[in-house]
Amino acid sequence: MDNENVPKRSIERRRRKRKPRRDIRTLSVDIGGSGIKALVMDEQGRPVTVPGRAETPENATPAQVLQIIRRLVRKQGEFHRVSVGFPGVVRHGTVYSEGNLHPKWFGFNLSRELEKILDKPVRVLNDADMQGFGAITGRGVELVITLGTGLGSALFVDGRLVPNVEIAYDPLGGKSYQNLLGNKARKKVGNKKWNRRVRRAIDAFEQIFHYDTLYIGGGNSEKINFKLPSGVRTVSNMNGLLGGIALWK
Repeated sequence: MDNENVPKRSIERRRRKRKPRRDIRTLSVDIGGSGIKALVMDEQGRPVTVPGRAETPENATPAQVLQIIRRLVRKQGEFHRVSVGFPGVVRHGTVYSEGNLHPKWFGFNLSRELEKILDKPVRVLNDADMQGFGAITGRGVELVITLGTGLGSALFVDGRLVPNVEIAYDPLGGKSYQNLLGNKARKKVGNKKWNRRVRRAIDAFEQIFHYDTLYIGGGNSEKINFKLPSGVRTVSNMNGLLGGIALWK
């Protein structure tokens, strides 16, 4: 019906009856080797709850992690969809490398199992990829590494993710960056020697990727004690949660 032929009062009543647009909230979950965090964001990616955190059990199985997520979610309030960062290779919601967790993760469909538990749509991405989405500007070549229990990595070109970039492991043998820069290595050799390794790794990554910007996250980024080169900066671990909004854009 043409609104020109409808009385203004009828149009106004119709407008009043319309329900206000619902703000879609996203639950973001960051699964790490040492901790699991959860946070709810609005559609603009702004936090609307206080982040919850729990320790990750050593050699954690899928069942243990799902139980922790269920417990964290109870304190986060209403949400309509879920983003998850996992410390390993993820394809279509299924885990194909377990990182520092239990071997049972290999082949585990994390998105499907969480959808059963939470009764909400779930999207799962590598945790470094998700942190990258929370940090990058979307301009040029941007590399993200996370220094934590292990070493995570993500590569973006003009804001587009290059999937499953894993620089932690050396398939040709020798010592991998995982073994040189992970938390066990830091504790074994001490912060001074570990920092020298990080500095050399930054130089190597620049030669390999010729990045415009390198972002360094993860808990051990706080242990860096040297002046970072131009184009290199540390970022907050909160990006690992805030990047979850990008999975739904």
